[in-house]
Amino acid sequence: MSLVHLANTCSHLQNATKARLGLTSIPDTKFHLGLMLALQNSGFLSTVVRGGPTPPPAHNLLSHPSSSDPEHPIEQVTRHNISSRRLWLGLKYWNSSPVLEKMSLVSKPTRRIWMDVTGLQKLVLGKNSGYVKGMTRTGECLFVSTDRGILEARECVERKLGGMLICRVR
Repeated sequence: MSLVHLANTCSHLQNATKARLGLTSIPDTKFHLGLMLALQNSGFLSTVVRGGPTPPPAHNLLSHPSSSDPEHPIEQVTRHNISSRRLWLGLKYWNSSPVLEKMSLVSKPTRRIWMDVTGLQKLVLGKNSGYVKGMTRTGECLFVSTDRGILEARECVERKLGGMLICRVR
């Protein structure tokens, strides 16, 4: 898990929403995929599709791609094309403003922040825990890397899980 690459991804997504792009891509890693699927489950992204260096066809963005489609077969991942794999993300807008306004890292590459359930509970209730500010804005989410994958902080409190704070999204 590289937080340096995640910092680049956070600023890329912010810039893409400010530029009003409908589709953008980031490097395909397991960590990026887990975070982007968590963002999609929270409603910040419309689609997450694995693909190559060119954007996937529109029908792959709207539904599950079929491997039996003769026009657009699913490209198999090999050791020769692994570096060119991308995650294609569909960005969402509501009333001409981006749903994903700001995405910032909480843990930095030089300082990783781990929190237990009681600390996460304080953050969810809007109180500060340590030197991490609580979630006070409407629609704000905090994503946590746990041993069960990347989850939103409220879900971690429900499941009584702690972990490393990754990023804050609003």
